[in-house]
Amino acid sequence: MFRPPFLARVAAGAAVYALEETRRLPTAAVNFPITAISQLLQTSMHIQQFVTSLALKGDAVFDRLSSGEQEQPEWATFDEDLDSDPSSEPAFANPARTSRFDLYTADEPAVASETNGHAVALPTVDAPDDSAMTETPVTDTTVTGATAADTAVDIAEETPEVVAPEVATRYDYANMTLAQLRARLRMLSVEELAELLDYEQLTLDRAPFVTMLTNRIATVRAQ
Repeated sequence: MFRPPFLARVAAGAAVYALEETRRLPTAAVNFPITAISQLLQTSMHIQQFVTSLALKGDAVFDRLSSGEQEQPEWATFDEDLDSDPSSEPAFANPARTSRFDLYTADEPAVASETNGHAVALPTVDAPDDSAMTETPVTDTTVTGATAADTAVDIAEETPEVVAPEVATRYDYANMTLAQLRARLRMLSVEELAELLDYEQLTLDRAPFVTMLTNRIATVRAQ
């Protein structure tokens, strides 16, 4: 295989490089402003950092030149700086008896002097008569409670037993939650919804269940 001389290969490579750079020239021309701005910002940032570092070094130099013995301000006093003054501590005549309990015991002889050493007789209280308590008449509250209980029993006997419809037995409506009822509304017909509504009103009469069944019945009938 014939191999051209070195200079010829360099010339051919330079021509290819020039051709490739010419093809990339439009893209480079578009990106040139962005690249130039980015380089300018980086250069300015580096300059600012350099100037700031010089200013810090200058501050350190001036601090060393102007550093001297600083006097402590008058208000900057600590507990260690204050000498303990024993004369400022309160002196008690009898430091062994300074508690409130000791002061209380010091008043006990006055009580003994008032009684003159004799025992004081306490007054006696007569016990209440038990016969008066056993003869307490029956109030109207007991009669009222018995009458209310009899009335509740009569109402329960007069109320007819509600028979659950077939749809309520099928889905165990008595133990159904509001979310479970909402999930099964689309599976029920108008007749079944009406049966459930009547059963709910005759038994538990829960407001959320009654409202949901009533709205569903109205929606189905409107369709």
